[in-house]
Amino acid sequence: MKIYLVGGAVRDRLLNIPVKDRDWLVVGATEEVMLKLGYTKADGLFPVFLHPETGEEYALARRETKTAPGYKGFSVEYGPDVTLDEDLQRRDFTINALVEDEQGELIDRVGGLEDLEQRRLRHITPAFEEDPVRLLRGARFIARFSKYGFSLSHDTFGLMKQMATTDELATLKRERVWQEMARAMAEPEPWRFFEILHRCGALATLLPKLAEAMGTEQPHGDNEVSPPIKALKRAVALDAEPMVRFVALFYEICQGPGGSRWLTRSLPVKRDYLDLLDLLQGAARFFPPAAQQDAAATLDLLIRSRAQQHPERLSRLLLLGQVLWPELGDGISDWLNQANQAKESISPSALNNEGFQGSELGRELRERQLQAIAALRELPDHA
Repeated sequence: MKIYLVGGAVRDRLLNIPVKDRDWLVVGATEEVMLKLGYTKADGLFPVFLHPETGEEYALARRETKTAPGYKGFSVEYGPDVTLDEDLQRRDFTINALVEDEQGELIDRVGGLEDLEQRRLRHITPAFEEDPVRLLRGARFIARFSKYGFSLSHDTFGLMKQMATTDELATLKRERVWQEMARAMAEPEPWRFFEILHRCGALATLLPKLAEAMGTEQPHGDNEVSPPIKALKRAVALDAEPMVRFVALFYEICQGPGGSRWLTRSLPVKRDYLDLLDLLQGAARFFPPAAQQDAAATLDLLIRSRAQQHPERLSRLLLLGQVLWPELGDGISDWLNQANQAKESISPSALNNEGFQGSELGRELRERQLQAIAALRELPDHA
């Protein structure tokens, strides 16, 4: 029985990137041996075990054979007879198949070290195209490593283009596409994920409206940056969290009839992401400079964002305003804080004591809040 450190931990250490997680490969063992040693089974389908002390994942070496369409259409064999080389051959990219033995010696059986030095993302065998998830992973790894100079090898990109034209792509579950996209949104250059998918032809199948908005891909990269990608880049430049990056990318193409319904048909978007998108669509009339002279637009923004109860929602909206309307001037945040204080200074209970009730109370509350906000800058009052 031999144990190897494998994959991302080895790759990232060689790139001088902080190692977050460590995965281990076990050659020459059985499930029974692992359980006797105190490991617990972590997966019902694959021979993956958790270390009794560290909780890190230890996987038995395995072989995989394509038996059916889709990323789950594989038969898996594992046991003490599966060799290190056989396990490494089933992996996706050479830089993810570097291993270290128990003495810390580097083992490279697939040319991963040279590809690491050449800053090249390259598949290991033509079996790469049997798993459609690898197309998404290739795009995501470029979103992560392009800042270090990595690019897709010509042959790997050619395989990805072939994969985009086969029925395999249609077998991808919406949940898996969302999972990979959400991870890509957190990468240093998330726009690369969408650009790669667009260039290889997969985006037209997965997110056709985004592909249409990004336009026709020209040879040699002579393309004008599309508005959605520009917005995503601005969000990254402002160090926005993934949720804000997502809304920046999809806001423009979720306008008009149908709104974001096409998006939710394509992906199981998380509820808080959709809530922020809907919130921005409802509050967007505040952001053009002229609208900020409108007390009603300001009040509606504060009400929609529930600024008093959830200040983080207002912060995200303000950041999206900077991203999508970069011509906005400074001072919006201060203005909204002042306006919110003015709004909260009008107490419903005080109005109730004055005799206002029911719908009359609601109308009077809005009228006085508008007056209080307008008075801050002597703005015209628009009830």
